[in-house]
Amino acid sequence: MRPDAVQRVLDAELVAARERRGGAAPRVVDVGGGSGVWAVPLAVAGCTVTVIEPSPNALATLQRRAAEAGVSDRVTATQGDSDALTALVPAGSADLVLGHGMLEVVDEVKTAIAAMAETVAPGGAVSVLVANRFAAVLHRAIAGRLVDARRLLDDPAGELPGAGDQLLRRFDTEGLRQVLTDAGLAVELVQGYGVLSDLVPGAVLESQPGAADSLAELELVAATTPQLRDVASQLHAIARKPSN
Repeated sequence: MRPDAVQRVLDAELVAARERRGGAAPRVVDVGGGSGVWAVPLAVAGCTVTVIEPSPNALATLQRRAAEAGVSDRVTATQGDSDALTALVPAGSADLVLGHGMLEVVDEVKTAIAAMAETVAPGGAVSVLVANRFAAVLHRAIAGRLVDARRLLDDPAGELPGAGDQLLRRFDTEGLRQVLTDAGLAVELVQGYGVLSDLVPGAVLESQPGAADSLAELELVAATTPQLRDVASQLHAIARKPSN
C-alpha cells in the first residue's frame, strides 16, 4: 500500500530537514507521542526522536517497540505533558515537532502551540493532526445522534460537554489555520486524513484485487480536495517557523 497523505508530507519534510542539516539526521520531537505510533517509524527512517508523553505505560510500550525495531538508540522517552515541553526540550532544537492527536485534549491550545513553535528550529516545521468538527457532525447524524450532531454544528469549538465525550474540542480548517498563524507559524498545508477509508466496506477491499492500493491513491487525492478534506475524520496541518 502506498504511503498515506500524512506520511507522504512528513517524508518530504524529513528530506528537506536533512538538506538543511547537511545530511545529518533530522531531530524530531513528538509531543503526546504515546506508544510511538509515529515516533518508531521515524526513528527507523533515520531520525533521532524525543517523545514527550505523560503516561508511563505508554512510554514503556514505546521503549519496547523501539527495542523490537532496533532503534532504541534513536528514541528518547521523556515523561511530561505539553505544558512542560519548553522545560524538557531546548528551544529551537527540533527540525520537526509533531502534535498528533493532542490539541483536542490539552488544557490550553494556544499554550501548547506556542511551546511547539518555540521548540522547532527556524525553518523547521510543526505538524499537527486533529479531530475534524464537521466529520464529527456527519458521523453522529448517521448514527442517529441528531442532538449531538446539532450541538457540534452550532459550537465552533466542537465541544460536547456532558455527553461523555473524551475530547475537549474539535477543529475545522479555518480554525486550525488561525491557531497556528496566531503562534507566528506560516501554514503551508491543511489536508484531510481519513477522508474515504471509513466509508469503504472491508468486503470491497478483500474481494477486489488491488482495491487497497486504489483506495490509498484515492485518499491521497481526496486529502487535498477542499470539499472532501473539510469532512475528513482528521485534519493535518504543516506550519513552518520563519527562518529569520
